[in-house]
Amino acid sequence: MESRRAAIKIALASAAAACGTQGTRAMAAPGGRSQAADAAIPGATGATVWPRGIEGQRKADLGNGFYLNPILSGDYPDPSVLKDGDDYYMTHSSFDGAPGLLIWHSRDLVNWRPLGPALAKPLGTVFAVDIAKHGDRYFIYIPFMKAPWSPPLRGFANIYVIHAPSMEGPWSEPIDLGVQDLIDPGHVVGEDGQRYLFFNEGKRVRLSADGLATAGPVEKAYEAWHYPEDWITEAWSPEGPKLFRRGPWFYLVNAVGGTSGPATGHMVAVARARSVNGPWENCPHNPIVRARSDADLWWSRGHATCVEGPGGQWYMVYHAYENGYQTLGRQTLLEPIAWTDDGWFRATGGDLSRPLPKPAGTAVPHGMAHSDDFQHEALGRLWTLYASAPSDSARVRIADKSLALQAKGSGPHDGTVLTQQVGDRAFEITVDVELVGEVQGGLLLFFDDRLFLGMGLDGKRMITYRGGKAAYWQEPAPPARRMQLRITSADQVVTFHYSLDGRTWTRHAVRTYVAGYNANTMDNLLSLRPALFAAGKGQAVFRAFRYRALDPAAPPA
Repeated sequence: MESRRAAIKIALASAAAACGTQGTRAMAAPGGRSQAADAAIPGATGATVWPRGIEGQRKADLGNGFYLNPILSGDYPDPSVLKDGDDYYMTHSSFDGAPGLLIWHSRDLVNWRPLGPALAKPLGTVFAVDIAKHGDRYFIYIPFMKAPWSPPLRGFANIYVIHAPSMEGPWSEPIDLGVQDLIDPGHVVGEDGQRYLFFNEGKRVRLSADGLATAGPVEKAYEAWHYPEDWITEAWSPEGPKLFRRGPWFYLVNAVGGTSGPATGHMVAVARARSVNGPWENCPHNPIVRARSDADLWWSRGHATCVEGPGGQWYMVYHAYENGYQTLGRQTLLEPIAWTDDGWFRATGGDLSRPLPKPAGTAVPHGMAHSDDFQHEALGRLWTLYASAPSDSARVRIADKSLALQAKGSGPHDGTVLTQQVGDRAFEITVDVELVGEVQGGLLLFFDDRLFLGMGLDGKRMITYRGGKAAYWQEPAPPARRMQLRITSADQVVTFHYSLDGRTWTRHAVRTYVAGYNANTMDNLLSLRPALFAAGKGQAVFRAFRYRALDPAAPPA
């Protein structure tokens, strides 16, 4: 499977300057957090901890007029946010998940409820998108990256658009804009009333009045701000332009420094111009946001959308990795900004490991249950198929309080894999699995097709997976065609259990430390997440999937 970061390296080959990889900026010793970092982590030294929501999941709203980041825990990267009156809508890169582009709704920027997927059948790997409203219609501009499972696409990177009368849909089929080899579209309406899409590499294209076609050539429009040569970053990688207009100025918010890699790499920069045609001037106090060392709680902070919150206070919404929990992927953060007299803005959140005043506005019910009795269709909202052609949705069937996965391939690496996002530092998942036909089925923590761990049953034995392959140590479980499986993850230590009756549980002899199951290990921008799988020629039937968040300080049983 082509990794996202490898894809970026190809797509941005013309911008692959070897800058920002030199210098000797002081960092904490590798292999663990410093005492200063531990003191900054809520709960590590008696500091503020997250309140608990559905199934004990952590949530941001403290209930006392303050919130504690992240506003969406788990792998919700590249946030794009639209203000629509008193309502806010947000979606994220969905990569190889299908259906894709889950839409979230909020009225206070802290509490978010899922609506449903906007993209029923992705045409390729979905990179960072942009949500826009023009007139009374809603648009999502999407980069589809060519993947092994994709239907024919014109180029390596391809810009499409979908549209709808409401953020709740129905959404159109994707429309090809004919733009290739650029990513991260950002929509804006110029002072001339014309619509434009800006991209990485400082490029842009003018759109037709209906926003469903281009109306001119792709052209160079801006030069991203460049950080000092001795800063420690992953790569130059100017990307993620988000544009808005305030007063006489257009603002272009950009990400540079690479989206993973060193803690200090990713950052937010801003430029402005009085015309959408430029000239663009860079903010004198760039970067607006950046992790200063690996002692920070939040690493690789970037890819921001600026939005006016309830009551007129402005905020940035962006993603970051959690120190010590990179396995959770890039989580969504909210930071207040303040406008200065000279027309620029500064980030004012300070230490994001501490509570911040909550925006005004009405709280919607936050989050969703991860447990599933398989009574209702939840594809695209709770579960997504991994790296699957559009036709593979037929491999998933919900009936009689069960989920049947039609198998393919020979194992988790090429089988039918169904995943969901979670965002707790410690959790437990349990499921009942039954085999029908010559099939292997089971429960995993899944990063990608090269890295996963978990348990599979084939009716003759249990196959224990670690490191993306069958483990050297195989658990001597009895042969069975139906079994209950449990995975516990606490402080990056993963423990397996199985049961034949749901009452007596046997713990596997071997535990796994999974802190290295992350983007910097695998060169792929995903997370380690619960998954069900079926491989072979039959089907695996799953019942009673259960999720509960745990106290992260509690040792696994």
